Amino acid sequence: MPKRKYEVIQCSYFRWLLRERNGVYFADGRSNTPSLGRCSLGVREKESAIAALRQLDLVKAVEYGLASQQLLDANETRLLDLKKGRQLYEQHTERPEVMGGPRESTRKRYRAVLDKMMNFAAKNKIKYWNQIDRVFIERYAAWLVAEGYARASQYLEVTTIKQILKFLMDENHLPETKLPTVPIRKSHDSNTYCWKPHEVDRIIAHCNTEEMQWLRVIVIALASTGMRIGELASLRWSDIVGDYSQIVLKNESTSSRKGREDLRTTKGHRTRSLPIHETLQHVLRQVPRGSDGLVFHGPRGGKIKPDTVRQILVRDVLEPLAGEFPSEDGEPGFIDGRLHSFRHYFCSICANSGVPEQVLKSWMGHQSSRMIRRYYCLHDEESRRQINKINFEGSNQVGSMVLPATTVLKKEPIRSATKEY
Repeated sequence: MPKRKYEVIQCSYFRWLLRERNGVYFADGRSNTPSLGRCSLGVREKESAIAALRQLDLVKAVEYGLASQQLLDANETRLLDLKKGRQLYEQHTERPEVMGGPRESTRKRYRAVLDKMMNFAAKNKIKYWNQIDRVFIERYAAWLVAEGYARASQYLEVTTIKQILKFLMDENHLPETKLPTVPIRKSHDSNTYCWKPHEVDRIIAHCNTEEMQWLRVIVIALASTGMRIGELASLRWSDIVGDYSQIVLKNESTSSRKGREDLRTTKGHRTRSLPIHETLQHVLRQVPRGSDGLVFHGPRGGKIKPDTVRQILVRDVLEPLAGEFPSEDGEPGFIDGRLHSFRHYFCSICANSGVPEQVLKSWMGHQSSRMIRRYYCLHDEESRRQINKINFEGSNQVGSMVLPATTVLKKEPIRSATKEY
């Protein structure tokens, strides 16, 4: 059995053997007097291992009276505890939006990322931001894959960690070193299921009962406006103008009004308007107006909650109808649709109906054509309908691609290509 390789590292106070075992670096100080034992440095990159070893050397020197505690305290200021670094970053994200601060919904996503990352770090005995290197990020990303997180979630998690590291270095909370180079590709495709027209018709018909009328109105509104469920939940009668002809979604994030906690914001931070289809106009005229000024309400007459609507849609609509629309093996299907699927449906129906892209971007509140392509879905039925509209034979029918009924294709004998000499 080959002898394990090690490297002798002479630090300021002690002599150490630096070993690598299963990709993790260990420090062996048993050759010193007194013996300092052996311990894991908890890192997988040599540069990080040497930095951790020098810190360990100083800790042991103070322990055995070879160095002062003040020197250790001064040195430890460069080690940033994970909890302290998180606190610093979260304070940074709480700056006002006018200064580039994120919204509460974005901060909530950051908190979820940090919760998972710090739990993973604790299980791997990582205590400091100084130990978050390329190897750690790659192992964390591999764990996300193993746990079944979607590609978009993987991208968000890794990007957030790198973003936090950059902030901590820029603000001198961490020593200025090269940021970990971790290439990651952002997915431009969506795995959200897009409803088909006959599926939406069936959902609406299924909701056409006295108990489900509230959900039927919401489904019609989502399918014919492409609005997000959060936008729909906060829509007020004052947002519907021009005798039910137009919806104005207001971005109130820059409002100077005080004393009101329900200021509404749009995802793009811009006010946008969209026309109301005549089908939805007819439905809205029949919706009773409540004292709270909101257009849509839940089953008990209160303000709708997106999670509640989603749960009821799945439990009371999709699951009972799933047998009518079976899914292909391994492919997203009817049962996988969610409230956001109606936004994909709206985009696809508009595009297939010839709505110009610029108009569709305005309605959906997007500035990028890439986002429209992300939402658009071409089903097989629509693909066949579109190709059958094309005349491949030409307008004068010269050289028709269709053979006459009496035409018989004859097989010609195969002639040898070999010449006789």
